[in-house]
Amino acid sequence: MGEFVRVETADQIATIRLDRPKMNALNAQVQDEIAEAAAQVSEDPGVRAVILYGGEKVFAAGADIKEMSDMTYGQMAERSSKLQASFSAVANIPKPVVAAITGYALGGGLELALTADFRILGASAQVGQPEILLGIIPGAGGTQRLPRLVGPAKAKDLIFSGRFVKADEALAIGLADKVVPDAEVYQAAQDLVKQYAGGPALALRAAKQAVNAGLEVDLPTGLEIERIHFSGLFATEDQKAGMKSFMENGPGKATFQGR
Repeated sequence: MGEFVRVETADQIATIRLDRPKMNALNAQVQDEIAEAAAQVSEDPGVRAVILYGGEKVFAAGADIKEMSDMTYGQMAERSSKLQASFSAVANIPKPVVAAITGYALGGGLELALTADFRILGASAQVGQPEILLGIIPGAGGTQRLPRLVGPAKAKDLIFSGRFVKADEALAIGLADKVVPDAEVYQAAQDLVKQYAGGPALALRAAKQAVNAGLEVDLPTGLEIERIHFSGLFATEDQKAGMKSFMENGPGKATFQGR
């Protein structure tokens, strides 16, 4: 457990909790602890789904500008690789991941949320990529993950302007998957991922990897990725249990062991 990032697990759902008062600024230590937390939940067979959460007041207001302001090109060239690696570790968690967003998710905070499979926002939440207002650009995946999610024109609008986006607009452009009252954000995230906690873990991992990898390649290559994952699942106990249950009891009644 890190000083500012901890993992809390209950009912097969792990919460990666950011806790660096008062705005969860993402300094180098927090970035490293995020990577450690991602590795922990990835490797724990008792974890079937993951929630990214910054608490009731704020998700993460962005990078620690004070720490970054005096860095040289050489220093940032080294640090930026570690920054991207820490967020990629979250993106590569082989389990369903939802970001539960309250308050602000700005700059690196939004980039962290973009690594999740789903994003639930509180009604008063605001998100954005304001790096341009500092004379820089997003450096933790914003120029890559954001256009893949909302399209290049809308991503350029947000990145070029640095403007804040309210929850209702985020939902309209596909940046949010659901908007709920602020007090219900964490519970809504739990409700979303608990449906996966008892699911076939190996098939969920294969589905996530196939979708993510397929987005980076041409269609024929993507279909081959899908075919390999699909065929491989016929070596699992969950496939046998799922199909046997379907034939005997109908759909949606199988019990999976994650093997």
